[in-house]
Amino acid sequence: MGKLHQQEGASLDIRILVDPAVTGFIDAHTSALDSAIQPVNMSDTMRRRLTRSNYIFSGIKTFHELNEAFPSLLDENGERKSFERFLNDVQKIDSTYNGNYLRAEYNFVQASAEMASKWETFMEDGDRYNLQYRTQHDSKVRPEHAELHGVTLPPSDSFWEEYYPPNGWNCRCTVVQVRKSKYPTTPHDEAVALGEAALQRDTKGMFRFNPGIEQKTVPDYNPYTIKRCKDCDIASKLAAFVPDNEVCAACQLVRQCAGDASKSARAIERKHYLHEMEPLLNDKHQKTVLDGTTIKVQFTKDGNEHLFSDTFGRTRRLLKEQLKDLGNILDRATCEDEADPEPGHNNNFEHFYYFIDHVLNIRLNVGKRTRHKSNGQIYNQYILYSINDVR
Repeated sequence: MGKLHQQEGASLDIRILVDPAVTGFIDAHTSALDSAIQPVNMSDTMRRRLTRSNYIFSGIKTFHELNEAFPSLLDENGERKSFERFLNDVQKIDSTYNGNYLRAEYNFVQASAEMASKWETFMEDGDRYNLQYRTQHDSKVRPEHAELHGVTLPPSDSFWEEYYPPNGWNCRCTVVQVRKSKYPTTPHDEAVALGEAALQRDTKGMFRFNPGIEQKTVPDYNPYTIKRCKDCDIASKLAAFVPDNEVCAACQLVRQCAGDASKSARAIERKHYLHEMEPLLNDKHQKTVLDGTTIKVQFTKDGNEHLFSDTFGRTRRLLKEQLKDLGNILDRATCEDEADPEPGHNNNFEHFYYFIDHVLNIRLNVGKRTRHKSNGQIYNQYILYSINDVR
């Protein structure tokens, strides 16, 4: 509000959104929403995209909050108020946006995160099981949502693209996997009709989205955006996008800030976990390979950086918090395969040994490469370089 009080002119300068004071406020709101998804188990990719969605939603919300507070800068005579009076006058806006609204938004984000996590699990099994809509089956369930209870369809049915929970503010509905032989499949048209009835209060069509498919906690079209946001592809053409209204201009700036925030957060996180992995650099681990010989496996700085990247892209079973324990995990793993690298993908390694940890069900890939000492002596170096899930 101090930064807003410094604004000049008859309308809000949209560039205020990139001011450090305002981005700090957006960060604070984002953190409140991120805390709702913190305990939910999901892939790192999904978590990154959901937190990005939280940031964009928080940024657009902040724009609306500032826009609503802006007229309060002037008194009844058109004179600029003192900061103390201005701050007092906008307290109601603060309590509305950051009290009443935030509670409902927090609950919605939490429900979206839980359902996005479930969707990831469902996708691992494909159409092996059907999905069944379930309510909490109590007196608080909305009658129109109660009608959806028991709707059963395969995950590939388009019904789940629009009627997958949460289907409104404070919706507590969920979806579970069921055996195909246990429950009859609901006719698609009948399910859609029930879905339409369940969303009859959503007159603007804001909640017709699947957080797991879209990888967002809040749909692009929400109380702080406009209807065209539902089909906008601004994310893919930010550099060339020319906004023609204030919401679009705010969206462009917020998405640019989201990219910067994501890079900064990732850099801080990377530095933290690589620091935790530093003790691994001091040890070598004796491992027996398929022909019965023993090799000494070690950790290197470049190898640790690659292992950190793997926790984002190649494994869902190893958590970043477990990276510092890779020495113990390697010790209990057994060598179950080996191979030469594919042409063009050797990463300077001449051979790979594949160790399986059956506790986490992950494969630890150890690469062999030749090194030369300053005295001309040649030796082999064995490095834990990569990790992926065992299918």
